[in-house]
Amino acid sequence: MENTAATEIVGTQSETGHTAESFGYKQELHRGLTLKDLIIYGLITMLPIAPIEVYGLVAQASMGMVPFVYMIGIVAMVFTALSYNTMSKEFPISGSVYSYVQRGLNPHVGFVTGWLIMIDYIMCPALLTGFAALWLNPIIPSVPNYLIILVFTIINTAIIARGITLTAIANRIFLVMELVILALFIILAVKYVFIDGHGAGGFSMAPLFQADKIDLGFLATATSIAVLGFLGFDVISTLSEEVKNPVKTVGRATVSSLLIIGLLFIAQTYVAALAHPDYENLDPDMAMFDIAREIGGDWLYYTFIIVGVLAVGIANALAIQSAISRIIYSMSRDKLLPFSGVLGKIHPRYKTPFNATVFVGLVTLVVGVTVSIESIVQLLNFGALTSFLLLNITVFVYFLVKKRKRGMRAYLKYGLLPALGFSIIAFVWSGFDSRTFMVGFAWMFIGIILGAIKSKGYKEVPPTLKDV
Repeated sequence: MENTAATEIVGTQSETGHTAESFGYKQELHRGLTLKDLIIYGLITMLPIAPIEVYGLVAQASMGMVPFVYMIGIVAMVFTALSYNTMSKEFPISGSVYSYVQRGLNPHVGFVTGWLIMIDYIMCPALLTGFAALWLNPIIPSVPNYLIILVFTIINTAIIARGITLTAIANRIFLVMELVILALFIILAVKYVFIDGHGAGGFSMAPLFQADKIDLGFLATATSIAVLGFLGFDVISTLSEEVKNPVKTVGRATVSSLLIIGLLFIAQTYVAALAHPDYENLDPDMAMFDIAREIGGDWLYYTFIIVGVLAVGIANALAIQSAISRIIYSMSRDKLLPFSGVLGKIHPRYKTPFNATVFVGLVTLVVGVTVSIESIVQLLNFGALTSFLLLNITVFVYFLVKKRKRGMRAYLKYGLLPALGFSIIAFVWSGFDSRTFMVGFAWMFIGIILGAIKSKGYKEVPPTLKDV
């Protein structure tokens, strides 16, 4: 029955020219995801309780205005999210920004873009499982971190390799778990402040806006923090070939999940700021956990840690590993990566990029055990933001230059909006430290050399791109 349904879906979409086949690919992945599944996937990737990781650092950097920082983040990232929305309708295929730049701008620039986003995604599961291991250490100090990373990696790889439907089920379970603990935190914080009279003792505008402390320097810092805090919304587009109606749902889910997660970030950080107004004495690493202990006692403190570990080490890492597996699959079926013949294979039974998934699991394990968290973060930020820059350029070039769209609506949608997205990302990108640039450009250079070898000096393109 499942295969019949998938065939009907593919047949329906074939009439509108929005299947993988219309772009020169064979439809191998199972189409079973809905708009709701994609929104859940996006929320899980950005992590509803993500502020627990950085609340202390952000509070001190923003002088207590953490909710305001996330407000800036929504505004800053929505323009790039709209660019994803636009390109996902035009090219509803796996590969995300790799496919969009490849087909909308230039096949060779697309490869470099895929190479950049690949290091972003492929390093991220290692970072997340590393965080989970660090948080678990105080609870089970006798268990070495590498063993915790191994367990999480095996669980995630098994779920993703088994099928996208199983991944979607896991996402729903973890999302409910995160939202429940988040609701408890908000309810207890409200009680702590408004009923018990602790903390700020009531409503306060201080966490939302302090005019005397806001200047260009503050906005620069806040924008940098906020943009990096929302990374991950783009992974939804990697599932385009596993969605029942990608043209309508992928872009909508991308923008919707960004807005929903922003509201969740603002709500939880606002009540946290009310519960503990004195941001200067917060522990940078455990601030949110410590606030949970203040408002709910030890049980909430330890529950928050356990949920945080599961959310980061499994749910969040699961979503990212699923995304990078599909990008590697997309690049491999174009014969652009080493061992493409293996990595571009789909499991005949599970209809998943099985080999790519296992490969990512192995990389996660090796990187998580051998590379420092600081080094991983540097590569993540460079790869993601550089690919966002190229995406916004692609929207402008593809629609206004190649397709010659004209009119005020076209100039707004394909000119002004991506220009704003590009400007914001470029501003944050320019603030990277020298080490991040050194590591990032080194990785880019490797990709350029590999691309030259695979394309015989950038003279050849994959058969599916001959007309691009």
